[in-house]
Amino acid sequence: MFSIILAAGWPIWPLILCSLLAVAVVIERLLSLKENRIAPPKLLDEALRVSRTAVPAREVVDKLAQNSALGEVLASGLRALSLNPRCAEEDLRATMEGSGREVAHRMERYLSALATIASAAPLLGLLGTVIGMIEIFGSQTPGSGAGGANPAQLAHGISVALYNTAFGLMVAIPSLIFWRYFRATVDAYLLTLELAADQFARHLKNLRETA
Repeated sequence: MFSIILAAGWPIWPLILCSLLAVAVVIERLLSLKENRIAPPKLLDEALRVSRTAVPAREVVDKLAQNSALGEVLASGLRALSLNPRCAEEDLRATMEGSGREVAHRMERYLSALATIASAAPLLGLLGTVIGMIEIFGSQTPGSGAGGANPAQLAHGISVALYNTAFGLMVAIPSLIFWRYFRATVDAYLLTLELAADQFARHLKNLRETA
């Protein structure tokens, strides 16, 4: 592997850095976007159950907020109703929407960096290709060997051009695939949060009216 890096020349080092960053982002997002950390399937039903007749105690609400991203959104509605039992439905929804935007921002964290790597890696590979081509043309000097070419410099230029092109694509393609996967995952979670928040807001409205 080290011999390949040497053959590819210095242009491959930015690509190696991009690959390390991409791997770190992918691992971090895979861990952060697990279902039990975003929207546990039974959490909404549990929140509806514990708040069926009244706003639960502060300890219960805090535990709900720490459970997951969905729990944080639902807990924001309970806190708003606890602070102002006559809170208007529009204010409840606005509070939960604000919490939802914060959650959405956290779910989308680092995705722009992954998209940038997917876009920049082929260009970095192309840069290495151009540098390799420059070395190839530089080897074509009169009197520098058989046929007027420097074989060692010619071979190195070809290596730089091909290795950087290949490595740029090897970094870009997985990065693009994972970016699209994470983007679709986040969109699906956002839809789940939106529907759950809407149902919970109607529940809080009924709870406020019966209080």
